[in-house]
Order: sequence, then C-alpha cells, then structure tokens
Amino acid sequence: MIYPIVKYPDPVLAQKAETITAFDADLRKLVDDMFESMYAAEGIGLAAPQIGILKRITVIDISFGKEADQKLVLINPEIISRAGGKTHEEEGCLSLPDIRDKVSRDATVVVRAQDAKGNWFEVSGAELLGRAMQHELDHLDGVLFIDRLSRLKRDLTLRKIRKAIRNGEW
Repeated sequence: MIYPIVKYPDPVLAQKAETITAFDADLRKLVDDMFESMYAAEGIGLAAPQIGILKRITVIDISFGKEADQKLVLINPEIISRAGGKTHEEEGCLSLPDIRDKVSRDATVVVRAQDAKGNWFEVSGAELLGRAMQHELDHLDGVLFIDRLSRLKRDLTLRKIRKAIRNGEW
C-alpha cells in the first residue's frame, strides 16, 4: 500500500514518535508499505511520521531500489557515536517538496537499532548514508531539516511555503 506523504505544516511532523514494542506481521507489512511509499515518492529515506504514523521506524535506500542489499530498516534507532567533524551539504525532504538547502551534519555516525524481528544491530554511515540516517532520525524526534537552518534562511523558507499554500501550490 502506498501511503500519501504528509507535508509541512502538518502537526504530526513536529511530534516525537513512540517506541515500537510489537515485532509482528503488522510491523513487517508497515516496513514493506514504507519502502513502497518511499520509492513511489522518489525518495531515499522515509520516517513513519511522514506517513502520519507516530512510531519510531524509518526506512532508507540510497540506491533508489536498485540494490536489494542497500535497503535499511531502523526501528527504535539511536545515534551512539559521531565522528569526522561536520559536513555541510544540500538536503531535501519528501514532506517539504521542492525545498532544498545546505544543512550541517556529522560526517559519520553509528546507529544502534532493531530490525523488523526485534534484533538489535549497529550500522555505520558516512556521506549520503550518514546524512540520510541523521535526517530520518530527526523526523522521529519531530525535527525537520529546516529547523537546522539559520533563523534567516528558515524564515525565508517558511515565507516561501506560506506563499505556495496561499496560491494552492503546496
């Protein structure tokens, strides 16, 4: 099932997601649906709040579905280490269509998470994968990439969004 992507300023995007405790067939179906929804929206990452579900789960595939072994499911994830200083690269978000800007992120992160069966594992990510993991984990805490912009850039972006909403373009 392809879920519609929730767009800013929907309040669900600003809420903290709940810990997942049931690792069952419903969760595995949600994982499949999230990948399907992400691919349909042409994204590389999707967090459950972006489809209106306040659960701590995100899916990532920086290969855009081209390499099955690149599919990553992070349930109840947390960053356990950061290294390599900061990088400043452009990001976008499915919940903020056509909005892109440079965001400062850790160069490398290690994330501890559970898989769809509840098993704990660790995964390290640098470059695009590391950026995607940090971006998606932010969603689980109600943080959007525009929240990480300078006040001036955020205000300009929010004005652009309000204008698009008024004009029926959002």
